[in-house]
Amino acid sequence: MRKIPNHGTLRMTKVAYPLGLCVGLFIYVAYIKWHRASAAQAFFTIAGAASGARWTQQAFSSPGSATRSHEVFYGIMFDAGSTGTRIHVFQFARPPGETPTLTHETFKALKPGLSAYADDVEKSAQGIQELLNVAKQHIPYDFWKATPLVLKATAGLRLLPGEKAQKLLLKVKEVFKASPFLVGDDCVSIMNGTDEGVSAWITVNFLTGSLKTPGSSSVGMLDLGGGSTQITFLPRVEGTLQASPPGHLTALQMFNRTYKLYSYSYLGLGLMSARLAILGGVEGKPAENDKELVSPCLSPRFRGEWEHAEVTYRISGQKAVGLYELCASRVSEILRNKVHRTEEAQHVDFYAFSYYYDLAASFGLIDAEKGGSLVVGDFETAAKYVCRTLETQPPSSPFACMDLTYISLLLQEFGFPKEKVLKLARKIDNVETSWALGAIFHYIDSLKREKIPAL
Repeated sequence: MRKIPNHGTLRMTKVAYPLGLCVGLFIYVAYIKWHRASAAQAFFTIAGAASGARWTQQAFSSPGSATRSHEVFYGIMFDAGSTGTRIHVFQFARPPGETPTLTHETFKALKPGLSAYADDVEKSAQGIQELLNVAKQHIPYDFWKATPLVLKATAGLRLLPGEKAQKLLLKVKEVFKASPFLVGDDCVSIMNGTDEGVSAWITVNFLTGSLKTPGSSSVGMLDLGGGSTQITFLPRVEGTLQASPPGHLTALQMFNRTYKLYSYSYLGLGLMSARLAILGGVEGKPAENDKELVSPCLSPRFRGEWEHAEVTYRISGQKAVGLYELCASRVSEILRNKVHRTEEAQHVDFYAFSYYYDLAASFGLIDAEKGGSLVVGDFETAAKYVCRTLETQPPSSPFACMDLTYISLLLQEFGFPKEKVLKLARKIDNVETSWALGAIFHYIDSLKREKIPAL
């Protein structure tokens, strides 16, 4: 018996297939949009960039870092120094409603520095690409497009002729633009001394937790490099702001707050530049003979016997003036009228880094691995001892008397009394206290204020 077709069923079938196809297509498109948004999700939640756009995320977590309820984002900072190029890959986590915390850092360095490729720019790309591969290995694929990539150059490129430095920077930018990371027009630049000081200040206050709570006491930062030295702190006294010379104050925006910092970089007062000046040399000009580089800060055994009797002691009336006094007199000449003294500095807690740390560790003033605290007068005590015993107990460095005397008097020129306590550290909570962390964190925070359009 022939079956009569059920026209109602046929009509339903004809409708169901197109409808199912449309639903499937809609789900597929929705999935693609979600997948593209997932990389930007964590970053833009932190940065608040797309106006009114918020995502809820159950972020994955690396071992021992963020929990599933934390928002995760990354930042990549290249530190292009004079002796090498270093990459810092930072992972941050933000608990709901709280300030972000650093949960992991990946670090790798390559030598030589970018400036070594000044005459062969193309060769610089290989090292940059090698370091970018490190970032790819430590940042999940879905986060690449939302992870800011930045390079900041310091002393090495500052000293190059402008045209050569710019060619190197343009090459780096070309490599960055070809990468899968978030690259802005300002992704490559040369830092000035003040930026370096401010970035280091952000690092220290971020790691000590001072930036988390509005109104909490911040700490100051002292850095002594080879060519320059920086001091940065947040003044609380109106008189400090009013009495500060031009160029000593800078505004910083972080976490929707504006900080008016006292920050200055003294070019030429770094330890290596100071040595040269104390010895009577001129920056960038080689001495014609050894006798041009003479200083009362050096023992006769290092200066040569020809001036032994003249410099070891000078008689002033009935009082014999020793090596330390002679060295201190010479250092005072070098520092005279070079440093602005602010009274408030003596009432601020300061961390000191770089050569402050290295010299203190070398002479047993702090633990070489853990760091520690000392008073400014400890540098003077060490200087007097080393200068007095140069002949009988020569230190490992012929510049020890000079270096310790210089640091002691530099700190006093800044306005620190001898009883002022300083904290010296290479790491805080196991994180290096470099300017790189502060610089990338400030960069990420600035993206929020610029309200980057959604990807």
